Amino acid sequence: MSGFTQTGDIVLGLVQMAMDADPEKNLKRAISGIHEASRRGADIVCLPELFRSPYFCIEEKCQTDYAEECPGIVGATLSSLAAELAITIVAGSLYERSSEKRFNTTLIYGPDGLLLGSYRKTHIPHDPAFYEQHYFASGEQNYQVFKTLVRGRPVTIGSLICYDQWFPEAARSLALLGAEIIFYPTAIGTVQNVVQEEGDWHHAWKTVQMGHAVANATVIAAVNRVGQEGNSVFWGGSFICDAFGRVLAEGTNREEVITAPVNLNHNQTVKEGWRFFKERRPDTYGLITKNK
Repeated sequence: MSGFTQTGDIVLGLVQMAMDADPEKNLKRAISGIHEASRRGADIVCLPELFRSPYFCIEEKCQTDYAEECPGIVGATLSSLAAELAITIVAGSLYERSSEKRFNTTLIYGPDGLLLGSYRKTHIPHDPAFYEQHYFASGEQNYQVFKTLVRGRPVTIGSLICYDQWFPEAARSLALLGAEIIFYPTAIGTVQNVVQEEGDWHHAWKTVQMGHAVANATVIAAVNRVGQEGNSVFWGGSFICDAFGRVLAEGTNREEVITAPVNLNHNQTVKEGWRFFKERRPDTYGLITKNK
């Protein structure tokens, strides 16, 4: 595969999609994007948040229930695809139905098709056109990393989901657990008739994640959806940046597959050179864990 060397390079792929009201059409679109990323040499491929459905959270109460059991049929499909292509798949996220609660959940499959694990979104937004607290319970401190293999090389990855990306504590938690790459499946955009009083939302979204990359000496890969759904316009802009915040590849505002090689040895160069972990002072950080 192009981009792979013995010095730490692996290829990441992001499938930037627009979603249909039909979950099956969305799954087919995701499968097509994964195939394309694999053809372009991707070793690990990530899908967007809630890739099986429209972003139903733009409504306080959606008339269609898109919840499904996980792993379920989608999990079986992606498991087979991961094994067929011998790649790792970070399955964006699904609207998970689990007993009495529902979650925003990502599934991670290794190149042998086995489920490496799952992550449930922790930080749940609640704003106009992002009424997620009406739909999702918090995953509650289930930060974890997953070990996969890329051509026999062990790689440690983690996934957070959309609104989690604004919280440095979540990224640092994964970095402390050893994450070399953090994936952010995302559904974010602007809302018509809502003024961006604080400044440019897209710029802030990209900048905060680049900051996580640098502060944690970790590769960041964020994949967004595109298209207009109701009054929301999802801007795409999916990107991959290295452990010092350098953008290696970036999408536009249309459906596309973004790929880029990343050198994981560079992570260690940043970590050792800037001593972000060695010089930590956790004895002074108690304020962070106090309730507001």
